[in-house]
Amino acid sequence: MEKQWKIYNNSNTTAISELEDKLNVDPIIAKLLVQRQIFNYKDAKDFFRPDLNQLHDPFLMKGMDVAIERINTAIEKNEKVLIYGDYDVDGTTAVSVVYSFFKDHIAKIDYYIPDRYKEGYGISFTAIDFAKENNFSLIIALDCGIKANEKIDYANAKKIDFIICDHHLPGSEVPHAIAVLDPKQNDCNYPYKELSGCGIGLKLIEAFSKKYNFPLDVCYNYLDLVAVSIAADIVPLNGENRVMAYFGLEKINKEPRPGIKALLNLNQLKQAVTITTLVFVLAPRINAAGRIEHGSKAVELLICEDEIHAAEFANAINDTNTQRKDLDQGTTSEALLQIEGLELNGAKKSTVLFSPTWHKGVVGIVASRLIEKYYRPTIVLTESDGKVSGSARSVKEYDVYNAIEKCSDLLEQFGGHKFAAGLTMKKENLEAFIAKFEKVVSESITPDQLIPKVDIDIELEFHEISDKLVRILKQFAPHGPHNMTPTFYCKNVFETGWGKVFGNNHLKLELFQQSNPNIRFQAIAYDKGDYINFFQRKIPMDIVFKIQENEYRGVTTIQFMIEDLKVNQSK
Repeated sequence: MEKQWKIYNNSNTTAISELEDKLNVDPIIAKLLVQRQIFNYKDAKDFFRPDLNQLHDPFLMKGMDVAIERINTAIEKNEKVLIYGDYDVDGTTAVSVVYSFFKDHIAKIDYYIPDRYKEGYGISFTAIDFAKENNFSLIIALDCGIKANEKIDYANAKKIDFIICDHHLPGSEVPHAIAVLDPKQNDCNYPYKELSGCGIGLKLIEAFSKKYNFPLDVCYNYLDLVAVSIAADIVPLNGENRVMAYFGLEKINKEPRPGIKALLNLNQLKQAVTITTLVFVLAPRINAAGRIEHGSKAVELLICEDEIHAAEFANAINDTNTQRKDLDQGTTSEALLQIEGLELNGAKKSTVLFSPTWHKGVVGIVASRLIEKYYRPTIVLTESDGKVSGSARSVKEYDVYNAIEKCSDLLEQFGGHKFAAGLTMKKENLEAFIAKFEKVVSESITPDQLIPKVDIDIELEFHEISDKLVRILKQFAPHGPHNMTPTFYCKNVFETGWGKVFGNNHLKLELFQQSNPNIRFQAIAYDKGDYINFFQRKIPMDIVFKIQENEYRGVTTIQFMIEDLKVNQSK
């Protein structure tokens, strides 16, 4: 699939020059900082030297005072408290954090993860009935609840109080809970709006610790789980999230909790854990529990304090993830065949697929895979408990949640974010939904949004790349949305003749530019083996790449990871 290269507009030359002078840094670094909305010495210092003092006061969040008072009342009155959370990574890490912290303060405490297939997403009537039958009078709901108005009214009628800790977009009216913690509420003045669900849970225990003078170190000991949630939920990695992810990764690398250590050991990871490790190694395995079996298995692993039992839990979850991968691959193959059969590769601006036999736990992953091949908003649906339900994924820059919301008259339930959502409908509404969703998307998406983009930070020449530059670039981590790994662009690149194809159509290259033929860098390009012919024919190429360090036999060298490449078109 041809991709459009989009180079960042570095036209703010005044800000770049000022930062270059104030920090005494390379123009490349100054440009990258300005792109990340860093314009002065203080912001740069905060960026390069994260500090827990940069975290905001949790009591700036609307409802926090009431939430903490209600929890303290529960402690004083010896009430039973239930910690409730969604079955995905963000939900299970949030439950693990809040349950582990409060079990040292609340005598009668338990946790509850809804069954993905019997109860579905969010707060369920079944869970409220369970709480009533077992005399729980307070439920702390994490990573869900902001649209559960009917469920909260049901709980209120049963004399069960709710504290909602959510980060999803609210509806027109928030539920009538004792307290609602969600920075995205219109009247919430909390300075940072992009916390994960687990991040909201962290702010809750931080507020409790501050109010009652408990050591904050105990709270921050859970930042490893917050980091996992930040990576898995793909929330912005700037501001407060970046600080929490930084210290969370530090804990994972220095002193991982037994559950995380067991998962890392199973996968024989030898390098330092990064956000990429969390996204591609830890998160899928933690998620697999909720997708294939039950999310409570993930909580058992994450709260486990014994390494022997943690290893047993990790083995079971790893096996579940293997099942998930098999289901994922099989469903993706079937979905691709369905697209070909329906001839969806033409004028349609959306993809909506349904099969009653697909496993509900992998439809979101499959939707993401389909976008890699057919670049448009995609929904993959299956049958569950007599209803049609599934997951939506979007292309860059298009708000699929908003499109689904415009079809809400055909839905029983939906929720999510701009680029990912879940939905449920009656079977008889399926055809009407497919038609309406296509109409909404086709009327709102632009032709440009249907072209995959490669975002480029800066164009540079090989002679500008140095060990010092790479050392500073490493300090830009941790990376994620709003602070992606810097991506560079070089024109008129040649190969020395050393290059070769390896593995499953991958390229290993040694590159140079004719302006400085003695400056050479090795590069890897995955799935680009077909381009070897251009290099062998000495055709000048343009490349988009990230810079990393490669260590081999104790020697560290600079290596390019090529994202995309094209034949140079200049004459």
